[in-house]
Amino acid sequence: MGRKKRNQTLKICLVGSSGGHLTHLYMLKPFWQDKERFWVTFDKEDARSLLADENMYPCYFPTNRSFKALLINTRLAWRVLKKERPDLILSSGAAVAVPFFYLGKLFGAKLIYIEVFDRIDKGTMTGKMVYPIADRFIVQWEEQKQVYKNAVNLGSIF
Repeated sequence: MGRKKRNQTLKICLVGSSGGHLTHLYMLKPFWQDKERFWVTFDKEDARSLLADENMYPCYFPTNRSFKALLINTRLAWRVLKKERPDLILSSGAAVAVPFFYLGKLFGAKLIYIEVFDRIDKGTMTGKMVYPIADRFIVQWEEQKQVYKNAVNLGSIF
């Protein structure tokens, strides 16, 4: 995949579970609002409400330590990424991000992961899984750089 020309828009996949992870991503609206985008999240009331006017793909849940969910969401990631071909995949977790990041890397997408705000001195399971392949790994606390040595601290999203 070549570089986008200046007059072409960046296509973004925003992927994460509903609740706080979805809120984190939604708070980045100044970044994504003028870009072509689609969302992958749980089909729950908060997501349906927040993303009513957005292009959303529902993913399988619950995902915590579920091999079944990983398999189902990996198939979903393959189908969605093959169809949509995003330039960038952005996530703040949780587990549904993992197949999208690994398959997204194969499709040539850039990967940005934002570690959650409530983890100050230890990493999340998802963060640890995607850290090795993320093009940019963002933390919100300086202490998190002890866990993720090559992370960039941009401070709090809140």
